[in-house]
Amino acid sequence: MIRWLAGLIGFGVAATSALAADPVTIGVGYLAIAGTRSTLSLVEQPAENDGVAGARLAIEDNNTTGKFTGQRFTLEERRIREDEDVAQAATALAEKNGFIIADLPADALLKVADALRDRGTLVFNAGATDERLRETDCRANVIHTAPTRAMLADALGQYLVWKKWSRWLLVVGSHDEDRLFADAIRRTAARFGAKIVQERTFEDKGGARRTDSGVTQIQRQIPVFTQQAPAYDVLVAADESEVFGAYLPYRTWDPRPVAGSAGLVPRSWDASQDQWGAIQMQNRFVKLNSRRMTALDMQAWTAVRMIGEATSRTNSGEVKKVTDFIKGPDFSVAAFKGTRLTLRDWNLQLRQPILLVDGRLVVSVSPQEGFLHQVSELDTLGYDRPESKCKLK
Repeated sequence: MIRWLAGLIGFGVAATSALAADPVTIGVGYLAIAGTRSTLSLVEQPAENDGVAGARLAIEDNNTTGKFTGQRFTLEERRIREDEDVAQAATALAEKNGFIIADLPADALLKVADALRDRGTLVFNAGATDERLRETDCRANVIHTAPTRAMLADALGQYLVWKKWSRWLLVVGSHDEDRLFADAIRRTAARFGAKIVQERTFEDKGGARRTDSGVTQIQRQIPVFTQQAPAYDVLVAADESEVFGAYLPYRTWDPRPVAGSAGLVPRSWDASQDQWGAIQMQNRFVKLNSRRMTALDMQAWTAVRMIGEATSRTNSGEVKKVTDFIKGPDFSVAAFKGTRLTLRDWNLQLRQPILLVDGRLVVSVSPQEGFLHQVSELDTLGYDRPESKCKLK
């Protein structure tokens, strides 16, 4: 009995000493371009802290666990002007932070990745959906929590095909990002057996987005723009530049549903998501930020949580050790989407379900029933291993 009590006391002293020891500090940087892009809808204007607010919440979550694992997480934020040297800003962040969450355009992200390659810093792409970042321009030090355009298009296409809405009228904006999303939609149509009956281009002619006569003009212009189309089931809009998509629902010449960049929209996350324990996190986010959680917030939150999960599982803050674990077969992270998320080892894209939302509710979640895969049904969204051109370097 005395020996047992002595052992118990010894264990208690050791545990107390471990908790009292200085925690290992794990630095996370957040790098983004300053400013926000306005949207057509006044009620959907991005907040100044869009994205980084999700990272802050995840830092809190990591530190809750860190109290028991002897780890402390910090977040250093940096927003730069478009004309600033992004590589220089990233290098400065990397002085104190082994991990960087980036919300940057594709070219800027590549500059960051190349500048930090020899330092061993791990970069998480939380914002760019460009396919080339996971394909011909993939990098071994960049992990992608943002879905690709192909993943978003496939998620939408699966649902439309499941609904037997297989005839699509495709309306494409005149900006480069609109064309890239249109490319993804065409690929989806060919992949799942849908038919694009016609394509139309909506030219951005500039001018004020909102005028006193705007509603009247739009009510006259959009029906004319969409009339005399071949028979179709759904209008699919490719309007990442936010020029015309929001004007389409309820204004088309024929009474048809709208999807893509308006109407039924594919997203990695939405404020209406309330399944799989999401309400608790949604409420915590609202309490901290007095607004709803966006897809960018969730992509940044997931990136920081991946770091927290890996450091906890490896009991280490060493960047290489954490990176190797995240890229390994035993890693997964929970993200309130009904399944644990894992990494595609061929291009470092995070597998994830995609929500289909209408602005008020989650209409459906893809992958859809019946779309099967030999490894993971999540790999029916986006480019699969045999299709990939990525050679990690």
